[in-house]
Amino acid sequence: MCHIHKISSFLQKNQTILYPTDTIYGIGCDATNYDAVQKIYKIKQREESKSLIILVNSFEMLQKYVEEIPQKVKEYLQNTTKPTTVIYNNPKKLAKNVIAKDGTVAIRIVKTGFVHKLLNEFKKPIVSTSANISGEPTPKDFKSISKKIIKNVDFVVSLPLQTKNAKPSSIIRLIDDEIVFLRD
Repeated sequence: MCHIHKISSFLQKNQTILYPTDTIYGIGCDATNYDAVQKIYKIKQREESKSLIILVNSFEMLQKYVEEIPQKVKEYLQNTTKPTTVIYNNPKKLAKNVIAKDGTVAIRIVKTGFVHKLLNEFKKPIVSTSANISGEPTPKDFKSISKKIIKNVDFVVSLPLQTKNAKPSSIIRLIDDEIVFLRD
């Protein structure tokens, strides 16, 4: 097992990591640090107008970064086992470049595994965006990740992906008090 404390220290120094998430391989950094997030956009060659997904480890951590967790969303998340990212209104205390132009942010609660442990150690949200150059296919395994991505991140976490059928999370949003699936 790799050293969670060492990886957390990279994040604390505003560095980027390549790591296996609860869904796919991701590129991550401290979601509260503008400069670290800027590095992610540069690595991915992605426009800043496309926001990034943020990972937290609990409803308690989530509450620190959004004004409100709608009850319907909370109930849905408590009753699903599928990794689900939620679009929230009125984010706070996050780097401004992780917030979409419409003032929303995409956040997923990771309940178990390596990333959950890393979030417990780091104690702040982490960016999670697919480990690919913008516009290229999402890598299904480590060997599919571009050498350019591997070369440009500050640290590569060498752990196996924890899910067998690696695919991005579902994305939902509450619209007019109804849960709408934006990606399933």
